Amino acid sequence: MTWMTFPMPAREVRKLHRELLSANWYKLEKVSYEMQREDGSWESQTREAYDRGNGAALLLYNLEKKTVILTRQFRLPTYLNGNDSGYLIEICAGLLDREDPEAAIRKEAEEETGYRIEQVEKVFEAYMSPGSVTELLHFFIAPYRESMKLSEGGGLEEEQEYIEVLDVLFDRAFEWIKTGEIRDAKTLMLLQYLQLKFDLPRIK
Repeated sequence: MTWMTFPMPAREVRKLHRELLSANWYKLEKVSYEMQREDGSWESQTREAYDRGNGAALLLYNLEKKTVILTRQFRLPTYLNGNDSGYLIEICAGLLDREDPEAAIRKEAEEETGYRIEQVEKVFEAYMSPGSVTELLHFFIAPYRESMKLSEGGGLEEEQEYIEVLDVLFDRAFEWIKTGEIRDAKTLMLLQYLQLKFDLPRIK
């Protein structure tokens, strides 16, 4: 497959100044800088950027059973923005914490879902909210079978993770996209990637 690229004209950035606004959980900075315009002049800009580190996400799938492993957990920001229960259905994901992305997602998969995965395939990377968050997310898929299950999963209690593990048929997961029960971006992206990769039935 050949990918087309559309390079933007080179723009200079200068006089970068960072002001730390908060480091209570992760790092919120106010950043002032000058950006060169097309005509060569310079324009002052100010933005805020939230740095929580980079992350990794994984969709576990079983082609024989036609199932995927998803999780459900409470997400406060969604509760504050109209999600009445605050719970989201998601794929397994977590921050890298200075680990290699593949090593990090293997560890996260075992903690959250209870499965110790064998083969793992990286499929792409994406900035999830580039207007305000620095995070680059590494996306993986991996096959699973019941013999890989070491525990019930559920996350780490010391990190206040209370995660429900869902073993869901492909058809039901795709229907949840249609009904809006799945509204998490990373989960939508990998479920639709799985559809394309294995030519699974489309959402009607």
